[in-house]
Amino acid sequence: MSEPNAVTDTAAPDVAIPAHRYTADLAAHIELSWQERWAAEGTFHAPNPTGDLAGDGEVPAEKFYVLDMFPYPSGKGLHVGHPLGYIATDVVGRFKRMTGANVLHALSYDAFGLPAEQFAVQTGQHPRITTDENIDTMRRQLLRMGLAHDERRSFATTDAGYVRWTQWIFLQIFNSWYDHDAPRPGGGVGAARPIAELQAAFASGERATPDGRAWADLSAAEREDVLGTYRLAYVADVPVNWCPGLGTVLANEEVTAEGRSERGNFPVFKRNLRQWMMRITAYGDRLVDDLDRLDWPEKVKTMQRNWIGRSEGARVTFAVAGGDGVASAGADGAAGEIEVFTTRPDTLFGATFMVLAPEHPLLDAGVPAEWPEGTHSAWTGGHTAPADAVAAYRAAAAAKTDIERQAEGREKSGVFTGLFATNPVNAARLPVFIADYVLIGYGTGAIMAVPGGDARDHDFATTYQLPIVHTVAPPSGFDGGAYGGDGAIINSANDEVSLDGLDVAEAKRTITAWLERKGLGAATVTYRLRDWLFSRQRYWGEPFPVVYDSDGRVIALPDELLPVELPEVPDFSPRTYADDDAESSPEPPLARGEEWVNVELDLGDGPKVYRRDTNTMPNWAGSCWYELRYLDPTNTSAAVDPDIEKYWMGPRTGPDGRPTTGGADLYVGGVEHAVLHLLYARFWHKVLFDLGHISSVEPFHKLFNQGYIQAYAYSDARGVHVPAEEVTEEVGSDGDPIWTWNGQVVNREYGKMGKSLKNMVTPDEMYAAYGADTFRVYEMSMGPLDLSRPWDTRAVVGAQRFLQRLWRNAVDEETGELTVTDAPADDETRRVVARTIADVRTEMSAMRPNTAIAKLIVLNNHLTSQAHVAREAIEPLVLMTAPVAPHIAEELWERLGHTESLTYHPFPEADEALLVADTVTCVVQVQGKVRDRLEVPPSIGEDELQELALAAPAVQRALDGRGIRKVIVRAPKLVNIVPA
Repeated sequence: MSEPNAVTDTAAPDVAIPAHRYTADLAAHIELSWQERWAAEGTFHAPNPTGDLAGDGEVPAEKFYVLDMFPYPSGKGLHVGHPLGYIATDVVGRFKRMTGANVLHALSYDAFGLPAEQFAVQTGQHPRITTDENIDTMRRQLLRMGLAHDERRSFATTDAGYVRWTQWIFLQIFNSWYDHDAPRPGGGVGAARPIAELQAAFASGERATPDGRAWADLSAAEREDVLGTYRLAYVADVPVNWCPGLGTVLANEEVTAEGRSERGNFPVFKRNLRQWMMRITAYGDRLVDDLDRLDWPEKVKTMQRNWIGRSEGARVTFAVAGGDGVASAGADGAAGEIEVFTTRPDTLFGATFMVLAPEHPLLDAGVPAEWPEGTHSAWTGGHTAPADAVAAYRAAAAAKTDIERQAEGREKSGVFTGLFATNPVNAARLPVFIADYVLIGYGTGAIMAVPGGDARDHDFATTYQLPIVHTVAPPSGFDGGAYGGDGAIINSANDEVSLDGLDVAEAKRTITAWLERKGLGAATVTYRLRDWLFSRQRYWGEPFPVVYDSDGRVIALPDELLPVELPEVPDFSPRTYADDDAESSPEPPLARGEEWVNVELDLGDGPKVYRRDTNTMPNWAGSCWYELRYLDPTNTSAAVDPDIEKYWMGPRTGPDGRPTTGGADLYVGGVEHAVLHLLYARFWHKVLFDLGHISSVEPFHKLFNQGYIQAYAYSDARGVHVPAEEVTEEVGSDGDPIWTWNGQVVNREYGKMGKSLKNMVTPDEMYAAYGADTFRVYEMSMGPLDLSRPWDTRAVVGAQRFLQRLWRNAVDEETGELTVTDAPADDETRRVVARTIADVRTEMSAMRPNTAIAKLIVLNNHLTSQAHVAREAIEPLVLMTAPVAPHIAEELWERLGHTESLTYHPFPEADEALLVADTVTCVVQVQGKVRDRLEVPPSIGEDELQELALAAPAVQRALDGRGIRKVIVRAPKLVNIVPA
């Protein structure tokens, strides 16, 4: 064992070399020494096939790319719940190395974000200082854990070299458009293509301009306006989620169900602002369809499908006229029309009125000066003219959040606009209302209301005395109201087409075909997904790599001017204008850097003054592509070398003989990122794939969502939380447990671990009390990785005892000498070793380290009964323990006479001949119900059997985090567990 030494930021304990007993002090000495050696020897450096990080020879054909979700470096540091996924990926990676794979595993930091900026606003300290300090703290805590990361590949999204390539990717998206007819790499139609190809098509006349003029006759600004309607990244005046409390706009995904900001819980309002957008909707079909090719949890796929919300139906055009019958002009000056999307075109004959979102642009062109003759008083909202009614209603709607407007059970109110639409299938005159439950950002911002088939429309029609027509025959016994089910079509015919008697599916096809022939509509697909709002009025984010000329035209900066770095500003506080929150406007902090904003550049037309964009990218930008930069982090000429990307992430042949989508082999993280990060990263990845920069269709082939570690929290009679570590458990007069703090009984509850609940336990505390290996073993043995589990510091000692027994099986605690014998093991021991190897290989391959550890404990306990453990038994045990407890395994391996690290030593193989042995089926019950059956040796001891039973995944699920009151063991055939 080498002398204690410092490892990067982690100092070795200032103590003499510990005694030979495996204590926390000895564990720290061993762990820090091996971490020093691993760093010095570059043990975990994964060779690339080419480039700066290439190895000395050819790279192994078998590779394994394991990836953790990007951590944000919080100022609070880590608590013991955070490392669960990091330890799990480390265990998998170490196991894969021992099975022959070239393993790439690295960790970096998602360092832009609101917390650092909000701290800067409060203190005046630059967010970079706070961020770097937080990264140092997190890096130290993770390094002490013994994670096998290739440190050469580590970076932060705030690094100038990384920002450069984030901005470069943005420009690839900006300089692209989605051609639905273009052949896609690898097969299929529809792909992103360079915007230059579209320009060439306009210039040659192959593609007509929107107004028919020749491309050469358009000004530069007019050309850019045309291209902007195609670009995958574009600037537009759009309704946004404006959060004055944060001083920025938010994506839909960053707004809670209550209509407040996910971060900070501030109210969010709808405003029209000029913002950067990403045309993610162009990829709607592919984002849905390619989910079927991914090895992801089904619940995550379902969440993505629901968020994208693909709907098949028809777009239908309704002509609009005022109360006097004169056509109303639309916002663009054309004759008035309302376009709706419906998934039920078969119900068109049942449409009796229409509803617009209050923000609908048709209303901007004006409404009739007077109420049409015969207008119901209930329709007017108490106003004497349509203009007054519409203006008042629009103002009231603007003060509400989308969530408030669509709340279940809320009475649906509206006001008549004085306009009428003509139903294209029967020429019926339909009054046009506005109502705040219709949102401009969904569909077309307009609906055809069919009160006979929709409960919401039915309630509205009843309130406003509007006709109700059923178009699907209700079943017998129907008691009135709206009927939206299947059945024969009724009341649906005109002189040219009849749907009567058809079923719903056939009626949809028939009426859609008729609409297309008449030029009144067309079959189409729409999405709940909206284009991605990509601007933030913040300081701490990536600047946009564009400038604006005197005409306001967007000009992409050339690559040689990247990165565009953040300027120094006098303060970081977001500001808003106007007193009313809903009407306030943002002033981004970057706008205060006058010399930075207005910059003189020569972009090919001589020196000119341009204006920079004062918004920044959202923090999602950096996390959209980090999996690619890990592959080639030192490359200064490309975001990633194509050959390197193909080696680590390129498609392989799947079990069905078809090529996979490619991507990281294993991606581990929390389910809270099921929509936001994963959807955005997939979009960026597909654009880069279409443009030929990468070979993989998807960024993450296999996704695994780890559970969470929760902790008990305790509160006194006032409801005030008390320190969890100071609470003691006692037995009450009725025999049930009670918990006390300073002599008073307190309440126990499950809570998210953190400072507010006074139940936070840090890895540093675990390192000091037990060592990193014990901490790792405990976290991996708590239960199945995909389930949440309760933290219990008192139970950590069980993991420590396992390692102490392992140590004693090889080392004399008095002398420190090796006690292992080279004599052959007895037959029973050899069978136990073989069975353990076979079982541990199975469990580790299936990412079940908890049951693998239980198998190791059985073998370890078996060896403790022997005066001298045979080398042929202890060496496989040490190797199998290495993925979960690498430091002690390395130390024992060296003491066993090996000079090379065991990191790349082959994982043990079971002797098949020894696996043919008699076994007994043990029934495992929880509260008397059979939950599992285990095949165990007839000679298994009670302690060993109990360990196996408690580690069984089915038992863990049945316990669901509950404690254990009693375990009844009748070896080898029965274990009954009584929960607390």
